[in-house]
Amino acid sequence: MAAMAMAMAGLMNGERAVVLLFIGRVLFSLPLSLLFHGVALSLLALSALSLDILADSSTSLAQFNTRPGASSGVLLGAVTLPAVVISKMIQLSRAFPLDQVGIEELESLTLQYWAASASCLSVLIFLCITLWRAPENMPPPPAHNVWHAKFSLSCIILHTAVSFVTFGTVSLTSFETALKLLWMLCHGLAAVKLIQHVIKTFPSCASIGESCLVTSGLVLYFGDMLAYTIEKVSGFTMKSEVVQYGSKRSEISIIIQGLLLGLLLFPMVFKFVLRIWESTFSTAHSEVRTNNEIWRSLIFFSALGFIMIVIIPSWMQLVQDFHMHPLLWVLSFIFSEPLKRLSLCVYWMCVIYVSVLRFYNISKNSKIERILLRKYYHLMAVSMFLPALIFQPEFLDLSFGAALAVFLALEIIRVWRIWPLGQSIHKFMNAFTDHRDSDLLIVSHFSLLLGCALPIWMSSGYNDRPLAPFSGILSLGIGDTMASVVGHKYGVLRWSKTGKKTIEGTAAGITSVLAACSVLLPLLASTGYILTEHWGSLLVAVTVSGLLEAYTAQLDNAFIPLIFYSLLCL
Repeated sequence: MAAMAMAMAGLMNGERAVVLLFIGRVLFSLPLSLLFHGVALSLLALSALSLDILADSSTSLAQFNTRPGASSGVLLGAVTLPAVVISKMIQLSRAFPLDQVGIEELESLTLQYWAASASCLSVLIFLCITLWRAPENMPPPPAHNVWHAKFSLSCIILHTAVSFVTFGTVSLTSFETALKLLWMLCHGLAAVKLIQHVIKTFPSCASIGESCLVTSGLVLYFGDMLAYTIEKVSGFTMKSEVVQYGSKRSEISIIIQGLLLGLLLFPMVFKFVLRIWESTFSTAHSEVRTNNEIWRSLIFFSALGFIMIVIIPSWMQLVQDFHMHPLLWVLSFIFSEPLKRLSLCVYWMCVIYVSVLRFYNISKNSKIERILLRKYYHLMAVSMFLPALIFQPEFLDLSFGAALAVFLALEIIRVWRIWPLGQSIHKFMNAFTDHRDSDLLIVSHFSLLLGCALPIWMSSGYNDRPLAPFSGILSLGIGDTMASVVGHKYGVLRWSKTGKKTIEGTAAGITSVLAACSVLLPLLASTGYILTEHWGSLLVAVTVSGLLEAYTAQLDNAFIPLIFYSLLCL
């Protein structure tokens, strides 16, 4: 028994221990009504833990060509999104007895939880099969690897059984249960197909855990969008059959969904149009077709403009009654409070211009480490987003969507080297990359923007934790920045022999976030927020997210804000 305990302790590295601590904190806060959901989350975490250990000791996953220097991250990637959703469910369950949220909203979130779990579980099944089907020329796997694979499959089977039992007890008819299970199956298959596409299309750009988080998030986000569209188009009442999508969506959320969908699908459309163009002119104009980048650029911008000005706004008007073109709605929204919102835009433009110009010149001429230099952009994010979140939260929601759309468009232009901007954007963006970026895909600016935006977007509607929307800004803009700066300048004691993170840096990050919260809470109270945070829970949330930043080898901009947000919602 002692030998087994020592063996388990050897397998339990810092990242896994912090993730399990996070899951334990979530499970501790569960009400009795969410017991089955907590059991499912526990089984998902155990399965992911076993596969995480197996992935680091096996060479079968080397075929995926993941990001160099990163661990597999299977455990963290698999549990993050379901834990975020169940934390939001815990928050809504506190409001439901007080009639502050409707049953439709809670049931909608419940189905989103099972959809997120199904997506992550399907990815785990895919990884388990990949590990099991080792190449024929490889020696048979060790006994402990076989045990981990069998244990993981057992947890997956139990998780599936819990899902069946839960749907069977809450659904009124077997037909409704079958529809919900079919909906889960579609999410799972889509997640597996998408993660295969992501790993194949963008080699060496992400770890397995990062790919799992991205794919499950995209499948959940656009599955929600698809269901809402079907309900609007066909009149099929999914509210009573599959999913509770009866709650009214805001115009801003519809605009953001439309922009992101259009830009993510645009590369496929452009490839299709370009293939038709090349086949049409392949005979008579082959030399011109090969060398003329201007025509390729014209096709690109024409197709992009048509999709973003005609196709996507048509979808927006189909699912939401805008009474006008969505672009005109955006302009009317901005000019409904012109002084505040236009002044905020001018302030943002000044901050961006001064910061980018200054740090771009420093990055070319200075010997400062790139990772440390980029932390100044985290501070820039605090100066830009914090005042807007306090005084203009709705406008900030829309601005985040617009900024993300601009980033996506620029990255597409950079990757495809679209004349005349592609090469210039590529040279400019390379000045701010680090070891986590690749020449194929630069993700750091996306992760920083999404890390700040997602907690704010997820806090729309009912929110009894005023600090929750600030979790991205606090954890990345303040905590991560202070941890890097202090750790780099004064750090001596390292958390591990192979890592660069220091105890001094982590302590500085945790202390700085707590200090920022102590200043922010009275400020929020003065603007009308009702404060419900307990300092004990806040201390746990800040400490756990700080320890995760210290131990994880994953893209911290993506995971830490979500973990911090989940803990703040409890």
